[in-house]
Amino acid sequence: MLTTTRFFYSAFLVIFLLAGCKSGPDPDQELQMVQEEIEILPPGELYGDLFEQVQTRSLFQDSKTFADAVPQYNVGLIRQRYEMLDDTTTEGLKDFVVQHFMIPQNEASFKTDSSSIHQHIQKLWQVLQRPADAEKSGTLIPLPNPYIVPGGRFREIYYWDSYFTMLGLQTDGEVETIQHMVDNFAYLIDTYGFIPNGNRTYYLGRSQPPFFAMMVRVLSEEKGDAVLKKYLPQLEKEYKFWMSGRDSIQSGESMARIVKMPDGSILNRYWDNYDTPRSESYREDMETAKKALEINPSLTKEEVYRNLRAGAESGWDFSSRWLSKVDGKFSLATIHTTDIIPVDLNALLYNLEKTIAKAAMLAGQKDKSRVYLEKADARREALLKYCWSKADTFFMDYNFRKKALTGQFSLAGMYPLFFNMVTPEQAESSAKVIREKFLKPGGVTTTLYHTGEQWDAPNGWAPLQYITVKALENYDENELATTIRDRWVKLNEDVYSRTYKMTEKYNVEDLTKESGGGEYPTQDGFGWSNGVYQKLSSE
Repeated sequence: MLTTTRFFYSAFLVIFLLAGCKSGPDPDQELQMVQEEIEILPPGELYGDLFEQVQTRSLFQDSKTFADAVPQYNVGLIRQRYEMLDDTTTEGLKDFVVQHFMIPQNEASFKTDSSSIHQHIQKLWQVLQRPADAEKSGTLIPLPNPYIVPGGRFREIYYWDSYFTMLGLQTDGEVETIQHMVDNFAYLIDTYGFIPNGNRTYYLGRSQPPFFAMMVRVLSEEKGDAVLKKYLPQLEKEYKFWMSGRDSIQSGESMARIVKMPDGSILNRYWDNYDTPRSESYREDMETAKKALEINPSLTKEEVYRNLRAGAESGWDFSSRWLSKVDGKFSLATIHTTDIIPVDLNALLYNLEKTIAKAAMLAGQKDKSRVYLEKADARREALLKYCWSKADTFFMDYNFRKKALTGQFSLAGMYPLFFNMVTPEQAESSAKVIREKFLKPGGVTTTLYHTGEQWDAPNGWAPLQYITVKALENYDENELATTIRDRWVKLNEDVYSRTYKMTEKYNVEDLTKESGGGEYPTQDGFGWSNGVYQKLSSE
């Protein structure tokens, strides 16, 4: 928030400019000074009632549009003019917004005359690259180095997307681009204490699946072990973010992103620091909360918003993983993400602990290395205890409120294999489940459930294809891994041959149909699909 001094200075300047005063400081220079003084705020705080009115009146089909809009000039002056607006009809409000903001457009579909999908993707890297941000721009958090965006409505960098994008950049020899992106994420950790969902102010309440350690490992493959030592401080800072509150909770309690199990072991969950509608899905979240309270009047809308936000932190927004059934069907209005210990998140944090241990050893910090190895061993033991289903012979999420597995199959269950955490017997039985339940004509399906949510059947997603293929290869399930790889690569190629597009997700069950579901249409571009295709097709 503005300090009292800054507020009165900003208010004085607005009055000064509205009065059309001819003397005094140069207005353009003074406006810039005020803008530089304003701290980075989410759009609800930045634009006040104007933001709520735009979002609730559905001025734009996609709620993210206005959240990403760029004010034409000083926000304080825009708010003053809005308060004096006479025409408050929806049409008048839209005219006002168009006059005072630059409205972002989705990236146009990128097509080339190249018959080679590889060449198309290599050209796409330049299309999807953004230069270092020179200044604050609406809700955009400026980054000091160039970066790759996913594409379409996703006009900013995204945390977990970027690891899979980097796999393709690595294949194509774009090492310095990887370096820039890792440095950007290190900058975000140093600035905010964690990596936000993306570089937007409205993402500052949450992160995403913690893949920073994997990014550092990709860079170290190209530039050597010194990379691990260099980013050790940021790796530790991110770990502290996920483990905040660890020392102050008792067994059976939860706090923010940590849960202390009855046996004293620590596992993690997804969370968000805020319990309000997401800025980029404001209207949609309000509608979901209304439905949720009709189903369960004992809930509060704040609980619903928190669970929606936590689902967004998971990157699986949204999925049957976080839902219960109403009348035999999964419903978004039953979302309860914060009750769940996700198997993928805890496997990723195991990897973070192992990476810190390795980096500390390289830095000559043997005691620290030993401590983090002990943490990793304890997490592995807890994950195998709570998330392995003996009955289903597969890894699943755990509902710590109900003290039971969720019983829902998803490809998140392959993360422990991806990070070499499991026994050979568990790997063998997991592979059997993949073969019998998940394998489809176009690769592997995200879950086994057709819910209408985008992180469910029939959709397949590039990151989960990669995780599954590598997880199987880790345990010599090579024939199945090759089958999945070949089917996924062919699906990408077939869609490209028809549309000249790389899309965000694909229908792996019916190859004649497009993917769908979720809060927005399938986007094309697309960062992680490009990256995984380049990586898997080159092996």
